[in-house]
Amino acid sequence: MRRIKLSKYEKWIEGHADEYVPVSKEDHQSIADIIKSYRKNAVLNIRVNSTDLQCLKDKAKKLGVKYQTFISQILHQVAQS
Repeated sequence: MRRIKLSKYEKWIEGHADEYVPVSKEDHQSIADIIKSYRKNAVLNIRVNSTDLQCLKDKAKKLGVKYQTFISQILHQVAQS
């Protein structure tokens, strides 16, 4: 089984798990559907300027996320706007 690394924010959430309350089956299904819609199911290969890539990596590191995740988030935001 693959071990998943949590971000600082995700670790904080886990530390406050006792603050959560149960949800209805309808709400649970709605949340599950949203999560399912965000699953990545396509591969993208692009060439970018090495300086731009390094800037993206640096920004991702400051945010505590992997750079590929960061780039994916940026693409998602642009696609949804």
